[in-house]
Amino acid sequence: MRAAFPACLLALLAWAASTGEGRVVGDDQPGFAECDAFFYGQAPPVGFPAEQVAKVCQKYRGEPRFATLYSTREKVPLFAAFRYTPGEAAGQEEQEEEQEARWLVEPQIDDPGNKQEEMMPEAEIAEALEHLGRNQALMADYVDSGYERGNLNPSYLHKDDHHVATHTLTNAVPLSPPFQELWHWEVEQLVTHSLAPNCENGKDLHLLSGAIPSSLKVKDKMAVPKSVWLAACCDNGAETWSVGFIKEANAESRLEDLTLEALEKKLPAGAELFKDHCGQDRQDPKKLEAVLRSAKDVQAKKPDKPRVKKPTQSKHTQTAKEESGFLKNLCHFIVTPIWKLVKFVCYLICQLVKGVWCLLRWIVQKILCAVWTFIKGISLALLDIFICLGRVGVSILNGIAKNIYNVLMVTYRILSVPVNLILDIVSFPFYTLGAIPGVLKDIASGIGGLFILVINATTSLVKGLNHVVSFLASKILPTTVF
Repeated sequence: MRAAFPACLLALLAWAASTGEGRVVGDDQPGFAECDAFFYGQAPPVGFPAEQVAKVCQKYRGEPRFATLYSTREKVPLFAAFRYTPGEAAGQEEQEEEQEARWLVEPQIDDPGNKQEEMMPEAEIAEALEHLGRNQALMADYVDSGYERGNLNPSYLHKDDHHVATHTLTNAVPLSPPFQELWHWEVEQLVTHSLAPNCENGKDLHLLSGAIPSSLKVKDKMAVPKSVWLAACCDNGAETWSVGFIKEANAESRLEDLTLEALEKKLPAGAELFKDHCGQDRQDPKKLEAVLRSAKDVQAKKPDKPRVKKPTQSKHTQTAKEESGFLKNLCHFIVTPIWKLVKFVCYLICQLVKGVWCLLRWIVQKILCAVWTFIKGISLALLDIFICLGRVGVSILNGIAKNIYNVLMVTYRILSVPVNLILDIVSFPFYTLGAIPGVLKDIASGIGGLFILVINATTSLVKGLNHVVSFLASKILPTTVF
């Protein structure tokens, strides 16, 4: 009994530390909020359905771990975006078995108005959420179905908290047990022996894993994938490479490697997995060739010892196992209320601290506002004084200018009469000299007229004498002569 309590305490601490968080990002928010960092260039894939889907930012212990686009119509994720976290934590096999017993669900998928932004074990949220399972798969959907939960973001690619965070039903698609183990093994081998080694051990590697739903449904609810795929993009800042893999969802199918463009053509029309096709203009063919060569080696291998997960059991089998662990359950029921009480007390303390902080912040804000109002009032008063002084100065200068103007106008009036007389006297010679040409012209015109008059008079006199002589001659001389 004494040895059981430390074990119970360790189990309690592990349970308390395994609380995951998953936030459903609203349609009014672009991208996947704080989980955009898992996408190349912080740009999620485009071309996937926009209706009846939920954008889930998968978080654990307050930190984003990966992102999922979940189809509420097919009840399966369409893709998951994640980074490679190399290394294997100690005791990961035991952690995997323990985590298998408590997969998490996302309350906000079934109830968007739910304030619970944490993923919860299904048993803990079932009574509080009326429509649980309306838009997402549950553990009961896998029981005796012949299918197992296949993670799009495989847990064996990660360690520690990243490993635990993958055990959520919003990251799982129904796969047959042999295919599930083979696919996870192939993805693990590809990433660890082909993709990551050619990309700074995964430092600059962005991964997308997805499933293409078929018309086949599990229990008339979850869509069974007709194929699963993996896409990788590596960008070290200078050069890039990208590659895709796809596999039909049956144990006999072979893993096919293909270009990113070829993979996108097998997805919904218009799909673009990575921004700018993973820097297509900076692709390094030699690096891609090395990746494909190492991928061929992985494709030629076969798993030596596949990890065999225990099938999802019926409720009767689970009940039998729970009865055998009576001491563990008893410890759980005793410690859980205490833990919840501790959490409640911590919550009250946090709220109290938050309230005190808000009060202090409000007081400081009011004091600062009062000081600002006082300084503002004094500044405005001083400004008004300077403005009034300026106006008085301008008025004085305006009066002086008017007086000077009046004096100048009077002086001008006084001096205007003699000035005009002087101007007339001075201008007289100029006017006289200016008239001489006109007078000379008139004299010349008069002389010319007189000369013409004399000529005309002489001509007239000659004509008159001519007429007189002619008349006298006609009278004196005989007519016959003429």
